[in-house]
Amino acid sequence: MVSIGDCGSYIDLLEKSFVVYRLSPLSRNERKEISTSRKIYFYDNGIRNAIINNFNPIEQRNDVGALWENYFITERLKLNTYQKLPVKSWFWRSKMHAEIDYVEEGSDGFTAFELKWNDKKASKFSTTFTDFYQPRETFIINKSNFWDQL
Repeated sequence: MVSIGDCGSYIDLLEKSFVVYRLSPLSRNERKEISTSRKIYFYDNGIRNAIINNFNPIEQRNDVGALWENYFITERLKLNTYQKLPVKSWFWRSKMHAEIDYVEEGSDGFTAFELKWNDKKASKFSTTFTDFYQPRETFIINKSNFWDQL
């Protein structure tokens, strides 16, 4: 049995083994934003699938949104590394539960990405985020247009 306190040690080990990585929250407005939680992603969705023992086709899965988010963010991090782009990577969440899936901060400002598997689903960016951070670009990424950003 693993206690809650031990989970941090396991996550550290998985991170040092390049199985998972953490994405920290972007928080410059402590009163309105979440600043302590982290998101954990797998470098390889196949390992994620093996751990949860789910290799069902995408049409039969209830976690397709999480798979999609994990895939795109990981590939975007790889692209930035390969191109030696000096960007910091974040996610953003307000205390009112508004969220931006992925945010990059470069020398020229912020770029925000909202990730939706379903290309028919309407999506918009939180005005709390856009008013405060004033991103230079925002993208709604789905299975029809993701190659434009990879």
